[in-house]
Amino acid sequence: MKKTRIVLSFPPSNVEEPVTYRLIKDYGLVVNILRASIDPGKQGRMVVELSGEESQIALAFNYLEKLGVSIEPLSQEIQHLEKRCTGCTACVPICPTGALDVDRTSWKVSYDPEKCVVCLSCLDVCIYKAVEVNLA
Repeated sequence: MKKTRIVLSFPPSNVEEPVTYRLIKDYGLVVNILRASIDPGKQGRMVVELSGEESQIALAFNYLEKLGVSIEPLSQEIQHLEKRCTGCTACVPICPTGALDVDRTSWKVSYDPEKCVVCLSCLDVCIYKAVEVNLA
């Protein structure tokens, strides 16, 4: 089983299409919506993690492209710089997915990239610049 994180951009004409339903029903994929901003009649964007057979993911990508949905790999990644981190924990409560957490005994902040949805909230609160964005 393959997992891939992608950004889907919908044109206004297709924002109301049941895309996630089709990905699940027609292609047997597990769709985890990590982040979404979709307004009827306007462009929509979703960051999703797809899990499934590689051949089914390829077929799903063809379906999305035929709909006019743009598919991009999730090309941003957060990096937690432990050397700069003071353990102030300002980033921990702001993280919506728990990707940034604190060990209550050592007070060290840890980062789990598998949980990160690249919302960038942590960048705004870290005054020590211990969090950066890498563009892949």
